[in-house]
Amino acid sequence: MKRIVVVAATVALLAGTLAGVAHAGTTPADPKAFVYIGWPNEGQTMPAGKPFRVWFGLRNMGVAPSNVEFPNTGHHHLLVDTDLPSMDQPIPSDRNHLHFGAGETETLIQLPPGKHTLQLLMGDAHHVPHNPPVYSKKITIYVK
Repeated sequence: MKRIVVVAATVALLAGTLAGVAHAGTTPADPKAFVYIGWPNEGQTMPAGKPFRVWFGLRNMGVAPSNVEFPNTGHHHLLVDTDLPSMDQPIPSDRNHLHFGAGETETLIQLPPGKHTLQLLMGDAHHVPHNPPVYSKKITIYVK
């Protein structure tokens, strides 16, 4: 009887653990790939009322436009004031999920005054995160 209880507890634990795991897309990425926001920096204060530059950095992976399928490449998505989306679905396209499907590595954005977060997420040719997902640290900036 003890053996059945232990097996049941183990199965329940595994099911609970797997339920919280984010699944990734099917396009492989180099496990050493690293994407980062080069500017602005964490805690930076940016001017209100005018656009400011955001530039993207990437190591151990290449940048290609959307709809171009080439190994170990993808394109940038800038997440503004939002959390990471589902990793097994196309990245949404809205005011919080900015797509750079032409292969851009920088942009100008304008945000209202206040506290904001920025994060990069690489997407494959079809805007789905890679496997493993390649995303930056989320940074906080201030607009005044």
